[in-house]
Amino acid sequence: MAIFYSIVAGVIQGLTEFLPVSSSGHLVIFHDFFGFEFVDNLAFDSVLHWGTLVALVLFFWPDLLKYFLAWIRSFSHFNLKTDEEARLAWYLLAGTVPAVVIGYFFADQIENNLRSPFLVSVMMILVGIILYFSDQYGQGLKNINQLSLKNSLVIGVAQALAFFPGVSRSGITIIAGLSQKLKRQQAAYFSFLLSTPVVFGGGLKKILDLTGDQIVGSDILILFFGFLSSAITGYFCIKYFLKFLQSHSLKVFAYYRVILGIVILVILLFR
Repeated sequence: MAIFYSIVAGVIQGLTEFLPVSSSGHLVIFHDFFGFEFVDNLAFDSVLHWGTLVALVLFFWPDLLKYFLAWIRSFSHFNLKTDEEARLAWYLLAGTVPAVVIGYFFADQIENNLRSPFLVSVMMILVGIILYFSDQYGQGLKNINQLSLKNSLVIGVAQALAFFPGVSRSGITIIAGLSQKLKRQQAAYFSFLLSTPVVFGGGLKKILDLTGDQIVGSDILILFFGFLSSAITGYFCIKYFLKFLQSHSLKVFAYYRVILGIVILVILLFR
């Protein structure tokens, strides 16, 4: 039964990390409602986090390598006007800064004080409403190679808000991308590229925060199946979500967020 719960939690993480519905919010709800106590929660959430990082790196490896090499190349031939790859590499780096700063100074306080089902449900509803109207009125015709530094920083600042459980990193950055007139699929694509260093940094911090007792006290097999299911689910979620956005709107995810948030509030009220 423990392994089954581990796999289910990994699937939840793999789906909700990349769909605009909030992975941290779903994990808070999962732990609170189902009482997953087979392993240390921090250790478990850490390996699920690393599973989605592996999914990101595997799926975007050619692009990540391309932009990294372009960034290195720019030090000897700095011409961002004509070198689109180098320009985007620098814009991705600039867009990462707000989340790094907020994460370094405030992530622990947010993690310790705001991980409650009530706050998650409120944020699910609020961001769901914003997502609906952003999809309805915000999207444009831009591709990511048409982004300016200002556009990238706006999306980067939005990513910093994802530390609040229930917001959703992909959700808030896609909303910001739409506000900067990106196409839906391009907004998601930029969101995923932008999230890679932040997901890596967050995963590394979670691992470093673990104590020896938390690791030794956890069942390695349970952790492994959670990691594996998170990585596999995350990889295919990225693949098919990007295809989905080529011809579909984001409104279904807005509806889902609002409905789930209301359901959680009702359950909390009568629990």
